[in-house]
Amino acid sequence: MRNKYDFSNAKKNPYINKLKKQITIRLDEDTIDYFKEMSEESGIKYQQLINLYLADCAKKQLKLNIDWKAS
Repeated sequence: MRNKYDFSNAKKNPYINKLKKQITIRLDEDTIDYFKEMSEESGIKYQQLINLYLADCAKKQLKLNIDWKAS
């Protein structure tokens, strides 16, 4: 191991913006089951499928149309 390292020519991590952030989210059991079934069919982990789906929605700037009608 060296006593000193030269980082003057070092480059910033180009993937820094691609890092994932861990969060806690509450989902309906039916929703989780749906993605777990898709996971078994595709071989992709269900958390990754949820992330891919949400990323696709964000990329396409999809908006949820909710019509809250008073009863």
